[in-house]
Amino acid sequence: MPIPEDVTGEEIDKDVRQELQSLPKGLAEDVAKNLVMVARLIDEDPEGAYGYSKVALRLASRVAAVREAAGFAAYANQKYSEALAEFRAARRMTGHVELWPVMADCERGLGRPEKALDMAGAPEVHKLDKAGQVEMRLVAAGARRDMGQLDAAIVTLQSPELASNSVQPWTARLRYAYADALLAAGREDEAREWFAKAIESDKDGSTDASDRLAELDGVEFVDAFAEDELEDEDEAETEDAGVTEAAEKVVEAEEVEEVAEVAEVDEGDLKD
Repeated sequence: MPIPEDVTGEEIDKDVRQELQSLPKGLAEDVAKNLVMVARLIDEDPEGAYGYSKVALRLASRVAAVREAAGFAAYANQKYSEALAEFRAARRMTGHVELWPVMADCERGLGRPEKALDMAGAPEVHKLDKAGQVEMRLVAAGARRDMGQLDAAIVTLQSPELASNSVQPWTARLRYAYADALLAAGREDEAREWFAKAIESDKDGSTDASDRLAELDGVEFVDAFAEDELEDEDEAETEDAGVTEAAEKVVEAEEVEEVAEVAEVDEGDLKD
């Protein structure tokens, strides 16, 4: 797959670059460039990211960072079985537990919420950092919802991290998940409160909490750009209709002239 000229491979994390030092220099550079493309495209063009991950995997399947990138690219494309296999391979290579929550979420994606819950109670969870533990809590709550256990999902999300007033990278998503679970359970007033709290902590717009809150409050947003496009379309249709009408009149006039000419010719023939 083509690599843009502005991609050098130096953009990758230094730890990943260190892993690639086990490869010949030219090969390491090629792998690095493909990994950069995976990171660049995974949010906006998951299919493109997946394609670059397959190239990197073909070039360096024994590098843990490559297997991890391939896992996330597959996960972004909802290829959960493939993603789980890649995450497991990366974990075997490194012995790290950071991928445990996303591995559990793959089990959810494969329709095995019970397995995800088993993983949520495994010893590996205690080895996760705070962010990883919060992520595991989100996955476990999702698994409870998959099983129709709404109340259990709500209880799962109730934690010191949820109650804390400090804003962390995970705060918006945790509050949003809690609000969404409350709403699903019919606790609309509480859901409104927690969607509002999610908005307060969502500085980069990672959730649609503001839209959800507005929906609860009965507010409808009007897309100004969409309205402009509709007006432009209406004007274009009006112009097209005007052009068509004018063209029809011209054709009618030409037909009348042709009839008149034929009539004159016929009259001349009769005189002769």
